[in-house]
Amino acid sequence: MKETANLKEGADLKEGAEKIMPYGTRGESKGGEVERMFDSIAPAYDLMNNIMSLGQHIRWRNKALDMAGKLLATTPEKILDIATGTGEVTFALHQRYPHASIEGIDLSEGMLEIARRKLDAMDSAARELLHFERGDSLRMDFPDNAFDLITVAYGVRNFENLRRGYAEMLRVLRPGGVVCVIELSQPTAAIPLAGYRIYTRGLIPLAGRIVSGDPRAYSYLHESIEAAPQRDAMTDIMTQAGFNSARWKSLFPGAVTIYTASKS
Repeated sequence: MKETANLKEGADLKEGAEKIMPYGTRGESKGGEVERMFDSIAPAYDLMNNIMSLGQHIRWRNKALDMAGKLLATTPEKILDIATGTGEVTFALHQRYPHASIEGIDLSEGMLEIARRKLDAMDSAARELLHFERGDSLRMDFPDNAFDLITVAYGVRNFENLRRGYAEMLRVLRPGGVVCVIELSQPTAAIPLAGYRIYTRGLIPLAGRIVSGDPRAYSYLHESIEAAPQRDAMTDIMTQAGFNSARWKSLFPGAVTIYTASKS
């Protein structure tokens, strides 16, 4: 009861990455700015992911989905991919669970347009099972207990209200279901942290400015990572939202952390 009360009392307070705005436009919500930012960088998004991660984002994604798969009691029939972007996690899930119905939602129509073009090039079975729709993670148009597995890759630090986002995930996850979050994080050891800061504060914004044409988007990236709750702080929020067995695993050198939890 105490945790639920604390969650409700703090549900509308801005904290951490929620305070970091992509553009700082007066009168615009963070959700609106995030939508506009991803519309802007959508054409360069997949290329920038490869550049920023040095191609490692595929390995990180596969590790996260391996971890989630081990926690599932049965093969999932309905899956939700929040902040689906250009659909890469949705397509990876389809390869693993080819008979599952998968919903991918995102605020950005620019990103979704790319995901739908990829889907159009796939076979009829994929086109029948996979769906990409514009959706707000804080107010989802899905019934309670609808999904066996929920994934979010590099999206929760962009939420306008992280606690409310987790509460919505809990609502639409069925009892016994699993949530899996992949998020960027800061290394904790001094030497990797120093290198990380040079890379994320200097080289990535420069590459982002050249490749995407948006000089602000990839500066927002490192600012939002540094402000977001990480590791124990993140699993504490997941637990307060009502999830069970929330745990994390950082991948070397600590720049990516995978979070998993379940619903009782």
